[in-house]
Amino acid sequence: MPERLRIGVTGSGFMGRTHVDAAHKLESTQPVAVTGGTRAAKLADDYGIDVEPDVQSLVKRDDIDAIVIATPHWLHCEETLTAATAGKHVLVEKPMATSFADGERMNQACASRDLVLSVGYHQRFRESNDRTRQLIKDGAIGKVRCIQMSALFDITTMRQDTGFGGNWGWWTDPRSVAHLMNSAPHNVDLCRWWLGSEIVSVAAQSGTFREENPNENTTMTLLTFDDGTMSTFWSSSVLPEPGFSGEAFRFRIMGDDGIIDLDPYGQLQLGQLQLGNANGMSTVYEQPAVGHDDSSSAFSISRMQAYCDQMQGFVNSIRGTAGGEGTAKDGVAGVAAVTAMLEASATNRVVQTRR
Repeated sequence: MPERLRIGVTGSGFMGRTHVDAAHKLESTQPVAVTGGTRAAKLADDYGIDVEPDVQSLVKRDDIDAIVIATPHWLHCEETLTAATAGKHVLVEKPMATSFADGERMNQACASRDLVLSVGYHQRFRESNDRTRQLIKDGAIGKVRCIQMSALFDITTMRQDTGFGGNWGWWTDPRSVAHLMNSAPHNVDLCRWWLGSEIVSVAAQSGTFREENPNENTTMTLLTFDDGTMSTFWSSSVLPEPGFSGEAFRFRIMGDDGIIDLDPYGQLQLGQLQLGNANGMSTVYEQPAVGHDDSSSAFSISRMQAYCDQMQGFVNSIRGTAGGEGTAKDGVAGVAAVTAMLEASATNRVVQTRR
């Protein structure tokens, strides 16, 4: 394998550009070509790389070692299978797939050929999330009992930012299945990663509000983990302005001996019990502005560092050392949790997750 891992990217939208930029910034990777979407030619020109007419021609290139998949969700499975058949390693954006069965097919296709299949859980590489994991691992708040999560914002703001480009049509395409496919995987993955525990059952209620959309855009759900931890999750992409401050991505974690209040875009705060008395909250870490929701700052290093670290983790995994990025197992677990939420809402019952 060459000194620099040679990368091909499917998808030329916001996330396609994100991964091309990450590969461009690293010394260990080299972006080679991109395919897919109306912005492919412009993206290729901006980074001095090639544009290919389709995925098949991209994966046939001898000067590409790995494929990063950043197309709409419903294309992830087909493109992963195509890449695997051509002997290419794959980093696929979350959600890994839109069904549990497709996730398993992707996993098997890569595993049977001894290829790395990684999943885009870049939140593992944000320092506040990593520090939260270490606090839990070190027993800073004792046994974790409950986690309250929220992912609340108004997609209208991003849609109106012309700097992001595109028509956002995938958001309301029935093949996208649900907004939950986009919002929940990071939350599910971080909880599994922090706890070292799996989701075993789900109860949920879903709806679609404030827009014409065949897909779910708002859900409240209750998750149970195999270690007994309970978690609630409130997700919505149509929260009216001005919204709730600090609730775009928020975790409140209760343990036997203390609490963690985490805003990965803001502060990580810790409250501990000592001799039965609360010491109050202390700020452990404060995240510099990420700029993920503003096209003018979306490619600054503040946002891009996590994607660069994830890309490096992908490279490390291919070269045989632990990369720390999301694995195929992690990707399947995220899809299983989301599909269980949707099933629980549709059937009005508690659903056991597939594992």
